[in-house]
Amino acid sequence: MHAWVLPLADFRPAGEKGYNAPHIPVTHFLTHQGKLMSIEDTIRDQIKNNPIILYMKGNPNQPQCGFSARATQIMMACGEKFAYVDILSNPEIRANLPKVSEWPTFPQLFVDGELVGGCDIMTEMFESGELKKLIGDSAAKRATPAQS
Repeated sequence: MHAWVLPLADFRPAGEKGYNAPHIPVTHFLTHQGKLMSIEDTIRDQIKNNPIILYMKGNPNQPQCGFSARATQIMMACGEKFAYVDILSNPEIRANLPKVSEWPTFPQLFVDGELVGGCDIMTEMFESGELKKLIGDSAAKRATPAQS
């Protein structure tokens, strides 16, 4: 089984050309040490190791539902890199993520290991400026200091 996770994909705001990034397959159930891992642990590992991750239907270039399309537009408008998982091509993740997150619907956005919410919450936070600040603050934590 494979999860199509794009670690920290460089997605640019809508309207800019060239935001097609390659998919990087990640094997389910195996740790870096080759040990078996449950699907729930795999999901927790994805959330832990990707500071900004969106679980969605489809991918940012071809969302497969209106809510995922809106979530992608919001993320691109925030202007920071993010990872995503296409739950349609990963039925195990689709079935088990709601158990891990205690959130029943998709898309689901996680920032720094914490569930932000789905499309409605993302939209409200984006419109108030809160989401862009949260995403920017998260990205700033990992930014390399400028060389002088």
